[in-house]
Amino acid sequence: MAKTTGPEAEIAAMSFEDSLAELEKIVRDLEEGQGKLEDAIGAYERGARLKQHCEAKLREAQAKVDKIVLTPDGEAATESADIG
Repeated sequence: MAKTTGPEAEIAAMSFEDSLAELEKIVRDLEEGQGKLEDAIGAYERGARLKQHCEAKLREAQAKVDKIVLTPDGEAATESADIG
């Protein structure tokens, strides 16, 4: 399997919070409309990759939450735990 390098690898290593913060900054900068068109296009492309990364992180978190169930005594357990 080929190892991802470059911006994709950098984004893949980012936490959800860091990705979201950078995405929010890109959106603010683009909304201001200052700067060169080429820079805006590059920022938009990075923003799209960050958005995909954030969505993937949210899906992972949702899958983990979906596996959590409460035992009869009110304790949290995963679906694979015996809650008999």
